[in-house]
Amino acid sequence: MGALDEAKHKGQELLGKAKEKVGDLTDNHSLQAEGLADQAKAKVNQAGDEVRDAVRGRDRDEDDLRSER
Repeated sequence: MGALDEAKHKGQELLGKAKEKVGDLTDNHSLQAEGLADQAKAKVNQAGDEVRDAVRGRDRDEDDLRSER
């Protein structure tokens, strides 16, 4: 489930960046703020995922190496 969460949070971050850029282009301050908020939420979730993995004793690099074998 970690990879799915990671993809979901990365998608949320990219959507936030898109909203921010559209807000910039249209001078829509509300949309800019919403995009920034989406990005911040995604980054918090990504950090939480890293903490969760660390607590569970997982290292993403080790998981990647195991999947290659």
